[in-house]
Amino acid sequence: MSTQNLLDPGFELTLRPMRYPDFYERYRDAIKNTWTVEEVDLHSDVADLAKLSPAEQHLIGRLVAFFATGDSIVANNLVLTLYKHINSPEARLYLSRQLFEEAVHVQFYLTLLDTYLPDPEDRAAAFAAVENIPSIREKAGFCFKWINEVEKLERLESQADRRRFLLNLICFAACIEGLFFYGAFAYVYWFRSRGLLHGLATGTNWVFRDETMHMSFAFDVVDTVRKEEPELFDDRLQQEVTDMLREAVEAELQFARDLCGDGLPGMNTESMRQYLECVADQRLTRLGFAAVYGSENPFSFMELQGVQELTNFFERRPSAYQVAVEGTVDLDEDF
Repeated sequence: MSTQNLLDPGFELTLRPMRYPDFYERYRDAIKNTWTVEEVDLHSDVADLAKLSPAEQHLIGRLVAFFATGDSIVANNLVLTLYKHINSPEARLYLSRQLFEEAVHVQFYLTLLDTYLPDPEDRAAAFAAVENIPSIREKAGFCFKWINEVEKLERLESQADRRRFLLNLICFAACIEGLFFYGAFAYVYWFRSRGLLHGLATGTNWVFRDETMHMSFAFDVVDTVRKEEPELFDDRLQQEVTDMLREAVEAELQFARDLCGDGLPGMNTESMRQYLECVADQRLTRLGFAAVYGSENPFSFMELQGVQELTNFFERRPSAYQVAVEGTVDLDEDF
């Protein structure tokens, strides 16, 4: 069996003997988790949108503008960085499946914008949010900074190269999929807790499930590298990851200020700060680093979300997903 490490340069093709069977099982689990945008009914949302206050409509407009570009950024990094440097055919199987799921998310948000924003100029502005909405431009800039750090790396020849790659991987798992998206999900479930925008919530349930699996896979990659090259995980890396998450929290808070303004019933910048800090601590501890905030989750509707969606996912009749799912559920997983 090859003694090659996961981040060693090359393009390993051999699936037998299988070096990383857990990655292959993640691929198989992802195949069972198949849904299509056509299964999401957004018609009732149109009537709900008309009931919203101007402040709530502003929040939704900003939220769907972020959705319009967020998954495209993740997909680009997956193809241009992760697939190139994670040297495991089993892992690449999973990444190819993840790329498909990101495409479904992009299609869902395209459909969402077409439904929510019937005016072509409004839709065009939403898709150009990275250029013309400062709070979204700041989040995109954070993403591109970590993409640019590894953009010219063709091979991970040195420890310095591997550290740069690890920071990119951790950024997209912990900060973008694991923090920016989770912040966005909180706004969706806040509306759902008030009996509004059920179509958006249904699609978000399935995106939530996908993103949780994407994040878990990335953290498994980090765990594998930690076992193979423990010298990379020093105090310097911990500090860099901690600083990165702090920066991500601040970028997401700037977005929250834009969305919430002076505050809405049950949703304001301060409660979002507590939620984001709680999530950031969860990401740090999952990575084996010390928590830094000590905040508790202020949103009861998010405390229930992980358990509810996992339960619904495994109990939902097969017609709701194209492939029925078998298996067990770990209800202690952090969300």
